[in-house]
Amino acid sequence: MPKTLEIVLVFLASSVGIVALARKLRLPPLLGYLIAGIAIGPNALGFVPNTPETRYLAEFGVVFLMFSIGLEFNLPRLMAMRSSVFGFGSAQVLLTTVMGVAGALFVGIGWQAGVALGGALAMSSTAILVKLLAERGELDSRHGRDVVGVLLFQDLAVVPFLVIVPALASGPENIPLALGVAVLKAAAVLAVLLFAGRKLVRAWLTVVAMRRSNELFVLNLLLMTLGLAYVTEHAGLSLALGAFVAGMLISETEYRHQVEEDIKPFRDVLLGLFFVTIGMLLDIRSVLAQPWLVLLLATVPVIAKFAVVAGLSRLFGRPSGTAIRTGLALAQAGEFGFVLLAQAGGLKLVDSVLMDAILAAMLLSMLAAPFLIAASDRLALRFSRDEWMMKSLQLTQIASRTIKTSRHVIICGYGRNGQSLAKILAAEGVEYMALDLDPERIREAAAAGDAVVYADASRREALMAAGLARAQAVVVTYADTAAAVRILGHVNEARPGLPVIVRVRDDSEMDRLHEAGAAEVVPEALESSLMLASHALLLTGVPISKVVRRVGAVRDSRYGLLRGFFHGSSDEPEDLSERHHVRLHSVILEAGAAAIGKTLDAAGLDQSGLEVVNVRRPGQANPQVVPDLVLAAGDVLVLKGTPEPIALAEERLLRGV
Repeated sequence: MPKTLEIVLVFLASSVGIVALARKLRLPPLLGYLIAGIAIGPNALGFVPNTPETRYLAEFGVVFLMFSIGLEFNLPRLMAMRSSVFGFGSAQVLLTTVMGVAGALFVGIGWQAGVALGGALAMSSTAILVKLLAERGELDSRHGRDVVGVLLFQDLAVVPFLVIVPALASGPENIPLALGVAVLKAAAVLAVLLFAGRKLVRAWLTVVAMRRSNELFVLNLLLMTLGLAYVTEHAGLSLALGAFVAGMLISETEYRHQVEEDIKPFRDVLLGLFFVTIGMLLDIRSVLAQPWLVLLLATVPVIAKFAVVAGLSRLFGRPSGTAIRTGLALAQAGEFGFVLLAQAGGLKLVDSVLMDAILAAMLLSMLAAPFLIAASDRLALRFSRDEWMMKSLQLTQIASRTIKTSRHVIICGYGRNGQSLAKILAAEGVEYMALDLDPERIREAAAAGDAVVYADASRREALMAAGLARAQAVVVTYADTAAAVRILGHVNEARPGLPVIVRVRDDSEMDRLHEAGAAEVVPEALESSLMLASHALLLTGVPISKVVRRVGAVRDSRYGLLRGFFHGSSDEPEDLSERHHVRLHSVILEAGAAAIGKTLDAAGLDQSGLEVVNVRRPGQANPQVVPDLVLAAGDVLVLKGTPEPIALAEERLLRGV
């Protein structure tokens, strides 16, 4: 078996196993990739050698990640961020480098080594930060934009550092000329790509799209991404910067969204490979040989860098909460820092024993990054008065919108599905309050008169401010199981028995969500298949009445709550005969209810026309509806029948009448 194939198989097997375990333990997948790299690398089990070829292949993950970031930034938007990129970013790199030089002089290893170490310290991990911020939906937040701006300048700053460090070994007098040539070359390449490439990219993509071949379109994307990365690398810049420019050029065309979907599989797989190779760099023996030195080098620079970044953030007029979040995000080391350290080590600017300790410390700081960012909200709220005031103001604004609203529906997420749901509710005269985290979407929807506010629906205080105590239902419109479970936990704590409807992509998470207390889980894969089936049946000549019955039967077997409907005051019929129509009704067994401890059979729910269609047990898996089911406090019984039997059953369940 070829050696390359063996390495690929080891990468895949270790990644699948450890990332699956990380998912099960509710840890970030990124952490799983890093742990997999530590385990299979040359410093542990030794399954994969740490060769330049392996590291170069892994860099393509960062290439496609930066391409995706570029799709979110066009040139006008980048210019609007010039304060974050060129002001905040340049100040951060300069001050952090000076701090590194001061530290090197303090311990007596020379200012030349200090420049190399300071440059490495100035770098943060673009791959880790962008992925974590994207998963948290914070790329478009104030601190998210600052973080991305600083990261972009750090990528640019790698170029002069790669020129300066070798010049330090050959003689400081060579620095001005070498640096000037490098900066001019980089500026010329970027200017040509950004300004001359815009029209060329649009014209070329139009020609490719006219061929109507998805295969050709994807091949063209790969060619453009890797081609521009190649150009910038040979101009002395990084691969990642060229990919970012490619994404930025495409972002100004009408093909942006299609491109984003086509490139996603390459990005995610290769980015995982990159994180595995980063984990391979950690030598556990170095940590064990000098644990206190590694711990010192892992904590002191992180604290110092946090102080620099947070201080600069405040200096640039950011609120203290934003400064804390930005500082925590950028405090850890970055992948380009390893490039500078490798260069300094090869030039003998830094002792090899100290180099091993620094590498281990940098990797430990990167491993800590997911936990620091996860704790950023709590730390910002704890140490920032501004954050409390902003949160309070935000919640007050939400509460003021819903203070006079009752029996409304809380819509979590106002994307395409949320907006469609809102239109249907509004058409039926049902009030709603939508919560979303996309500022641009909220601004446009609110201007159009929609009831939508900026808030994180997975936070308890946001749900309470949106009127959870008075709502009649909650709908989670985005397919994010982790966020849905958090929302279900808050609802079950504050309003046990309140129906929560959750959207998922397929059936795989249905049991988990039902156990968390979802009244209904709607898999979009099932609904799309039902629509396809209904159209196919109609086109093959099946009568529409039979198609409706067939689709209805499938839905009835899948969704218990579609067997009837919940009755409300707005449903009072003008025709008295409609009072005998079948409907649904939820009965919550509060503490002291007569039916607690009895079986369904013994509870006496045997009235004609009455059916128990579902029993919800918040915090647990919904039990099977069988005659010998023993009822417990907190159970929610969903009854189906006409009004009179339902009323009698409720009396019997609650008071034993």
